[in-house]
Amino acid sequence: MANSVNMVIRDAVLDDVAGCLALDHRYETDHVWQMHIRQEEGWHITFRPERLPRQLESQHIVDARRLEAALTSQHCFVVASDRDTGDLLGYLTMRLGSMPHLGHIFDFAVDEQARRCGLGSRLFSVAQNWARERQIARLQVAVQTTNYPAILFLQSLGYTFCGFNEHHYPNRDIAVFFSQAVR
Repeated sequence: MANSVNMVIRDAVLDDVAGCLALDHRYETDHVWQMHIRQEEGWHITFRPERLPRQLESQHIVDARRLEAALTSQHCFVVASDRDTGDLLGYLTMRLGSMPHLGHIFDFAVDEQARRCGLGSRLFSVAQNWARERQIARLQVAVQTTNYPAILFLQSLGYTFCGFNEHHYPNRDIAVFFSQAVR
């Protein structure tokens, strides 16, 4: 399936939440973004890719309540499904930020079997269009420092590092934030 997928991207409905939760949210990596903090004449915080001694398997943390909350008209919640079978292949959620003209992408996932065929890029393109229609000037995405594949994906789309939060996730993983102007 990785080379050709005949897909349709549409607004999500309540019945899609279970399908989104059932997608394979796992990822494997042999790199992480390692954070180093030094305090001298100020704070020096650096992130750099570090090679791990062995492959790490982890997964994106997804919450059914957060997905259900994204079903309102003030949010963008789109799903991609196989045009022929109707099987759910991926999704993306975004909401307006507390600051005007900022869209926060909270969840995005592509099922493992559908990765590397342009589906993620198409979901982000739909998010860009949704944001542009609502005069959102900038999109922001949070990912775990261990999700090196997602970091590389965001960078390939032109997203740049813009910050971090040490206690963003319930499991205490560090979130790194990437942003991009809406084109």
